[in-house]
Amino acid sequence: MNLRYLIVMAATALAAAQPAAAGDAAAGEKAYAAKACIGCHGPAGTSANPSLYPTLKGQDAAYVTEQLNAFRTGARSNPLMTPMSTGLSDGDVADIAAYIASLK
Repeated sequence: MNLRYLIVMAATALAAAQPAAAGDAAAGEKAYAAKACIGCHGPAGTSANPSLYPTLKGQDAAYVTEQLNAFRTGARSNPLMTPMSTGLSDGDVADIAAYIASLK
């Protein structure tokens, strides 16, 4: 394993060990639309094509935060999600995660 991989994995583990900041679901709804999440994951988190883009509705906020942070740090790579997530702030991540978790 290379050193960069180990550093990214350690940072991801450390971030996952920290309690997720509580987000604002109303702000997350706006960010979800503004950041183009809606284009693939659908309105209200229901994907029109779940075989390509997962439905996010009802996912746990901690899980969403963990996954977005993994894309942001490079611990997880996807040709669409990696560039989409790198521009997100910690607040954006918390808000989007709160919004997704609020969808039942």
